[in-house]
Order: sequence, then C-alpha cells, then structure tokens
Amino acid sequence: MKTLTKTTLYAATLLASFALVGCANVVRVAPHTDLKVLDPIWTTAYITRNHGYLVYDTLFSLDESFEPQPQMVNKWTVSDDKKTWTFTLRDGLKWHDGTDVTAADCVASLERWGKRDGVGQQLFRDVQNISVGDAKTFTIQFKEPNTFVLEALAKVSANVPFMMPKRVAETDPFKPIQDTTGSGPFIFKKSAWEPGSKAVYVKNSDYVPRTEPQSLAAGGKVAKADRIEWIYYPDQASAVAALVAGKVDYVESPSTKSIPVLEGKEGIVVTSTDPLGNIAMVRFNTLLPPFDKPAVRRAVLQAMQQEDYMAAALGNPSFWRVCHSVFPCGTPLANDAASDLMKPAGLEAAKKALRDAGYDGTPVVILNPVDSPVISAFTKVTVDKLRNLGMTVRVEDMTWAALTERRANREAAAAGGWNIFHTWWLAADVMDPMAIAFSGDRTTGWYGWPNDPVLEDLRGAYVRAKSANERKQIAMKVQKQVAETGVLGVLGQFFEPVAYSTKVKGITTPVQFYWNMYMDE
Repeated sequence: MKTLTKTTLYAATLLASFALVGCANVVRVAPHTDLKVLDPIWTTAYITRNHGYLVYDTLFSLDESFEPQPQMVNKWTVSDDKKTWTFTLRDGLKWHDGTDVTAADCVASLERWGKRDGVGQQLFRDVQNISVGDAKTFTIQFKEPNTFVLEALAKVSANVPFMMPKRVAETDPFKPIQDTTGSGPFIFKKSAWEPGSKAVYVKNSDYVPRTEPQSLAAGGKVAKADRIEWIYYPDQASAVAALVAGKVDYVESPSTKSIPVLEGKEGIVVTSTDPLGNIAMVRFNTLLPPFDKPAVRRAVLQAMQQEDYMAAALGNPSFWRVCHSVFPCGTPLANDAASDLMKPAGLEAAKKALRDAGYDGTPVVILNPVDSPVISAFTKVTVDKLRNLGMTVRVEDMTWAALTERRANREAAAAGGWNIFHTWWLAADVMDPMAIAFSGDRTTGWYGWPNDPVLEDLRGAYVRAKSANERKQIAMKVQKQVAETGVLGVLGQFFEPVAYSTKVKGITTPVQFYWNMYMDE
C-alpha cells in the first residue's frame, strides 16, 4: 500500500506538471546538437551535461568567484590532519519518484563518477574508505591529507559529479544509464523524448531550492519556467531561421557566419557569454596505427597551424586567438613550456618528420559531425593537411550525438573504430591537469586512451601540491609531457556567440543553466 501511494503521488505530480503546458512559461531552445546520451557520467558531451543540470543536483557547486559552496550538503567537518571529511545532507531532498535522497545514494554516485572523471579518478586514488553513517551522513577518509575535496565535488562542467539514486548509480560506469530519475529542479519527460527532434523538461514542483541567491552553479536553483523544450535542428542555419521566425527563443551555437543575418534584428540579442572562450582540440586514437606511434602524431601536429583552423571555422578574427598552451590563455596555468614543439613547423617539415616516423600508408579514419559547423570545418582542414602530407584519409560523416557514442569504440577501424576526432572544451574545463583530457590512464582515461604513467604521476602530484607555485611548476611539466607525446593538439581558442529573443531572461555564463531561464511575456 505504501509503494502504491508513492507511485500514485509521483504520477499525480507528473500529470500536474504536464498540465501546465499551453498556459505556462515555456522556453524553446535550439541546442548545439541532439540529445542522444542521457548519462552525464558516461560522456563528457556538453549536451548531456546541460541535460544533467536540469535533472540532477550536486553536493557542492562553484559560485561566480569559483569558490565551492554547499548545494545538497547542509554541513561538513574536516579533521585537523585533513584526512577525514564528513558530510551531512540538507533536509527536503527527494528523488523525482518521491523517495528520500540518502547518504548511500550519494556514496554510490561519487564512486561511479570517480571511475569516469579525471578529477574523480585522482580524488579516489587517495581514498582509504568511504562509508555511510546514517541516512543523511557519510564520511570520506584519505590516505594522505587532502585539501582539494570541496573543489573536486564542486566541479562545474563535464563530468559533473551529479547525484543519482543508488539503484541507478550502481550501473556499470562504462555503460550509459537509462533511468533518468534525479532530484533536480526539472523532470525529464522521457515519454515526450524524440531523439533527433525534441527533448522536454517539466518543472519539479517538489524541488526545494537553497535560499541563497544564484551565483554561477551555486545558490538557489529556482525553476522559473514551467517547461523547457529543446528543439533540435540538423544545421545551425535552420536554427537561426527558427529564431528569426519566433519558433525558438534561444540558439546555443549559431555559426559565426550567420551572425550578419541576426545583427540588427529587432527583438534578438547576439552576444558572447564566456570571456575565456573554448579550446579547439584534435584527438588521436593511440591504440590503433598509425597514431599508436608518438612520432607519427608529432609529425602530423607540425602541419596543424592554428590560424588555418580558426579562419576556416570562425572567420572573423574577433572571434578567436592563437594559443600555444594546453592550458587556456588567460588562465592561471597557461605557460610556454615546450612551445617549440607546440608551434607547427609547416608542411615540408611535417612531411620529413612523417617519413622519418615510418608512416606506411595506413588509412586514417576521421569522424566528422556534419551538424556542427565549427567541428566540421576543423575536419576539412585536417583532411586537406593529411592528404597533402601523403596520408590515406577516410572521412565518416555522422551527427555529433552519434560521434559521442562512436568515439567510445576501441576496436579496429574495420570494426567501427577510429583514428581522429575533433572537439572543443570550455576553457574552464581544461584549466588544470585534473581535466580528463590530460589523463594518461589507458583503462579509465578519455577517448584516445594514451598509456602514460609519467603523466598520471604528475597529475597525482598536482593534487598533493602545497602551494600555487608548486602547482604551476607541475602544470609546466604536464604540458611538456603532452607536447612530447603528441596525444592531442590545441587548434586555437575561440569565443562562440549565442543568440536569443529579448524576452528571454536568466542568461548565465559560461554555462547556460536552464533552470534559471524563463520568458518575460
């Protein structure tokens, strides 16, 4: 009877939320890609991260000063030796099915996150024990003093340590979840989900936000809209046209080449919401020939001039800059270590280096997301460069959503594997060595899977560093190691605009948290 009552209440809540459609505050968004994967721990894709921020909550969150603040946590204590951290959840936390959030749920969620995320992996390498005290309390004990705990739990972007019910969090971390039960301000309406077309979120009327003012990802997550609709368009030109026609209210990633169409339009705002911008990146699969050889990777990188990529993808120089640092320019750890290796030497030097590396004509499979104009432009530049180097290239077109699934394939190219894909990160996501992009762990690391114990030791040392200067020195060593092994290439730093109706309120930066957005009718 108790179970039946909970189920009935849950159904009633959903029906009440859905009944709001048509007479409520609805925000229609054209996202940068299609929502295909629902698990924000399994993938680093930003579309899934954004989905996560609507559906789930976090223990801590970063405020606008990049200081960690409590979110689901009410209070916490730390021992004098900084080895024992105890956390107590705040009152009123419930899952979307009406059951209470417990400490056991949070422990299971942290353990799963710690197997996939770069920061989580480093955090859990030093964990001696994590235990549940009571329904609202859990404790993490470390082998060594750890002062990085709150920053880790407050990680603001992919992968965010979102909390999930224990039954969901116990899913194999290398298999995406399907159950989207969260405790966040919105409920994912799975019955209305149309992959390739639409995703719908309805206000969680039972969510109890914090009382503090919203500040970046911290403070009160007040669901100001009754319904958020993501409407996917296969190309950004169509998304821009939909904004002009009033069919959508916000476009996440309009092509810079479409900006002239929008500028000066009454009732439309075009702006950049992130002063640090994005880092363009090329990633090599180190498991498969020919990029299993560091010398081949370094040879190709010698031909990859950032100016070529930025001009092709962004055009107007006001939207981009050259940055020869694996840590974004303008951030504390940006440096010029190994800059001689990071600055391309040109096509002829690259040809000689490729011959010396013993490239044997092995085909290079490049994954190309046709619905991302920026990344598709990167692909075209790389294809031209590799062919000019004398390499055999095969391009496989797909959507970005399909690419985020395909890149998890570790098999040979003939079995669905790959050699190269391009991507971009928010600068805030790759500001320090803890980012999963810098992982050297072949088993748990990021797609491309380099095996680099030296890099892993450096990342571990970064966590244990006792001063800002020591961390800077370690970051320089990390950059030198990345440059020498050629596991990735930085293709430039760019500043992608957003476009939206003047009726849209609650715009946030650098991540758009849609729980804060609403229409001012």
